[in-house]
Amino acid sequence: MTSNFKVTILGCGSSTGVPRIGGDWGECDPNEPKNRRRRCALLVQRFSENGTTTIIVDTGPDLREQMLAAGVTHVDAVLYTHAHADHLHGIDDLRFFALMQRAKVPVFMDEFTSKRVRSAFDYCFVTPPGSGYPPILSENRLTNGTPVTIDGAGGPITALPFLVHHGDIDALGFRFQDLAYTPDVNDIPESSLHALKGLDTWIVDALRQKPHQSHFCVNDALAWIEKMKPAKSILTNLHCDLDYQHLRTDLPEGVSPAFDGQEIKFPAHATV
Repeated sequence: MTSNFKVTILGCGSSTGVPRIGGDWGECDPNEPKNRRRRCALLVQRFSENGTTTIIVDTGPDLREQMLAAGVTHVDAVLYTHAHADHLHGIDDLRFFALMQRAKVPVFMDEFTSKRVRSAFDYCFVTPPGSGYPPILSENRLTNGTPVTIDGAGGPITALPFLVHHGDIDALGFRFQDLAYTPDVNDIPESSLHALKGLDTWIVDALRQKPHQSHFCVNDALAWIEKMKPAKSILTNLHCDLDYQHLRTDLPEGVSPAFDGQEIKFPAHATV
């Protein structure tokens, strides 16, 4: 069967979103809809005549609204880049997928992320003493450099996890065919560069104009884009100092700011 992929940027905002609580838009024009940003998350889908395979990357605090906006009613797997709150704390909203699907939702994470997730949200995986609620998630391990394949009605989706540095911790990026996603990164080890070669699209962290100890700033992202030379790049994890239109006009050809709901479509590499 032939099939096609669609990647949707569910959220492209920094950890506080845009606007921040209190109505703080920073340098962003509140009249530009693309400046309203939920926390970072990605939707990866494969479509065929038999149905759809759906993966969510990260479950931040805006997950419920992101799922409603994208019309998602089924999920085959969730992948985690790391366990910071802005990428994790919507995890309980996966409960409704488990209820609708009458099955635990498979979640994939590395060992370091698992320890942090299980310390705060273990009730999602096992029923705690005194509770009558069944667990909603099943845990699966991700290992740096080892591809994982998610099966579903639309056909298999293979994700390659690769290590990136994110301040005091390591996080994962993911490659899906010729698209890579690195929402939180301040450096990339030599051992991971193979995952960023020959890309059609790189969705990459570019937090703000000024340097930051845990994230690429805009100039950092542009330097790495020049190094890895993807066909096109999309800047994500955007703080409130980055107005969409101002940033768009300042960026070189082939580089653009992300916006919530942005879609990237591409064919599957092969007929499967």
